[in-house]
Amino acid sequence: MDLTQRPRRLRSDGVRSLVSETRLDPTDLVAPVFVDATTDERVPIESMPGHERVPVDQAVDRVEEVLATGVEAVIVFGVPESKDPEGARAWAEDGVVQRAVRAVTDETDAYVVTDVCFCEYTDHGHCGILEHGAREDPHMTVDNDRTLDRLRRTAVSHAEAGADMVAPSSMTDGMVGTVRAGLDEAGFDSLPVMSYAAKYESSFYGPFRDAADGAPAFGDRRHYQMDPANAREATREVALDVEQGADVLMVKPALPYLDVVRAVRESFDRPVAAYNVSGEYAMLHAAAEKGWLDLDAVAHESLLSIKRAGADLILTYFAENVAQQL
Repeated sequence: MDLTQRPRRLRSDGVRSLVSETRLDPTDLVAPVFVDATTDERVPIESMPGHERVPVDQAVDRVEEVLATGVEAVIVFGVPESKDPEGARAWAEDGVVQRAVRAVTDETDAYVVTDVCFCEYTDHGHCGILEHGAREDPHMTVDNDRTLDRLRRTAVSHAEAGADMVAPSSMTDGMVGTVRAGLDEAGFDSLPVMSYAAKYESSFYGPFRDAADGAPAFGDRRHYQMDPANAREATREVALDVEQGADVLMVKPALPYLDVVRAVRESFDRPVAAYNVSGEYAMLHAAAEKGWLDLDAVAHESLLSIKRAGADLILTYFAENVAQQL
């Protein structure tokens, strides 16, 4: 046997870290924060151990907890005090996200991203304005073009509240172009847009819908979120968002779609984000509670794999725990 080549030479302590190809840092991570206008105390999210909905007046405290771990960025989701068919509280000046963002940007140094969508704000739980008759007909869904104006208004309201970046997530055709135009017209031409560019109709979102109270009241989202069977389509979706002015390109979920993360990384000269979603978080917690996995070890390995696949930043519910390990 020819043992001239011995890769193990570079696996010993001391040299191992010097030749490590992929590094994970707290500044690679974005921590989701849930702000709830319907409560005056923190509410644990049962399906996401360690996470809570916080009232608006505790948003600053929650973000400061994140910052203390070395994570510098958060993405804010809101649970409004009321819902309606159009999700009008999404763009209200006194909306839950708008109030929280004003406080957080005034009182902390966090980099604040906001999710721009409607599933938490509509009484039907879908990501936009429904087509006429959609409640009765499962073959009908969100009215794409009527939804665009609401996305623009919501993004501008977030910018006016002080958001550092907005992230349209509805998978509405033309959403990036509409949001970009709205921001530019309102004087926010320097504010970046992170697009949920390849967002799949995934079974891994369940715990998030519990956390954000955004589950569909009927039907599903297969008519506007991507088919999990499709990878080439993701390249087309991302290319359209790049043409429309997206600054950061997100793939969601992360672990089941690492091939898509890699394809986006190789095809586009933009920062790539990956969302390590609630189901990915919950399944590792469940296995750890059974004693089957070491939670800290698999959380770190999961995020490392996402970074290795090509993600520049990772949105993850593990952000604080992994940052403390690092």
